[in-house]
Amino acid sequence: MVRSVNNYQITGMIILALFYAAYFIKMLGQRKRGIQTTQFGLGDKARKTVLIEKGLQTISIVIVAVEVFSIFWNTENAVRNELRIAGLVAAGIGTAVFITAMFTMQDSWRAGIAEKGSTSLVTKGIYRISRNPAFLGFDLVYLGMCIAFFNPVLLLISILGVVMMHLQILEEEKSLPEVFGEAYITYRNEVGRYFIWF
Repeated sequence: MVRSVNNYQITGMIILALFYAAYFIKMLGQRKRGIQTTQFGLGDKARKTVLIEKGLQTISIVIVAVEVFSIFWNTENAVRNELRIAGLVAAGIGTAVFITAMFTMQDSWRAGIAEKGSTSLVTKGIYRISRNPAFLGFDLVYLGMCIAFFNPVLLLISILGVVMMHLQILEEEKSLPEVFGEAYITYRNEVGRYFIWF
C-alpha cells in the first residue's frame, strides 16, 4: 500500500526545490557570462582551505539526499505538527534569505574563495545586516528541515553542514582583508558575521 503524501512533505519539497533551483539557475546564468561560480579547491590555496572547501562541497551534496529521504521516510507522528510548522517556516525564511543574498551579490557571488580581483565587496541590501547571508540561508534551511523532518541521520548531517559552513566562513574571512583591504575591515567591524552583531 502506498502512503499518501501530506502537506508538510509537499511544503518541504517545494522549499527544497526553490532553494536548490535558485542556486543552479544562478550558477548557470553566471556560466553563460563566462563566470566560474564554484571555486571549491581552485587556485593557489592552503591545504586546510582546500580540505574545508571540498568537505563543504561533499556535505552540501549528501545533505540534499538525506533531506529528501527524510521528508518521505519520516512517519506521520515522528514530529509534532507545531515543530514541523516551525521548521518549515525557518527553512522558508532561509530560502528567502539565500535568494536575496544571491541577487544582491549579482556577479560577485561565488561558492568558495575566489581569485583576487574577480569579485567586488558587497555591503548593500541584506549585506547591511549580515556579512554572510547566503551561509545564514543555508543554515536556516538545514536546521529548519531537520526540525520539520527530524531523524538522527538528518540531525548529524545538518550539524555537520552548519559546522562546515562556519569553517568556510572563517577561511574566507582570512582572505578578505587581503583582497579588499581597509574597506572590508571597516565592514567587518560594523556588521555581524551572521546577523546584526552576532
